[in-house]
Amino acid sequence: MGFNFRKSFKIAPGVRLNVGKKGISSVSVGGKGARVSLGKKGTRTTVSAPGTGLSYSSYKPHKKSAPSIKRQPDFSNPDNFLGYPKSEWIVSAIIGFIILIGVIWIVS
Repeated sequence: MGFNFRKSFKIAPGVRLNVGKKGISSVSVGGKGARVSLGKKGTRTTVSAPGTGLSYSSYKPHKKSAPSIKRQPDFSNPDNFLGYPKSEWIVSAIIGFIILIGVIWIVS
């Protein structure tokens, strides 16, 4: 058997920071009915009916791209927002929100 360590910290209502042996393992956002977990390897989305035991979960691994010096925006794809995929904007917004909450918490 190997040594395991996992701890979850509540940052704000509905936001949890999960820490493992190798550092931050994921950030979870949401409550009982719906949750999105952003981890090192991918994103897991879970939707449930609280109290019934019924839930649906989907996992989407992060795509690994070849290293490049600088990515160029792709304005030809109609699914992109300002040239970049919407998922990147969502992840950036969540990280920015967590940093904002941390700064407010430290200041107050």
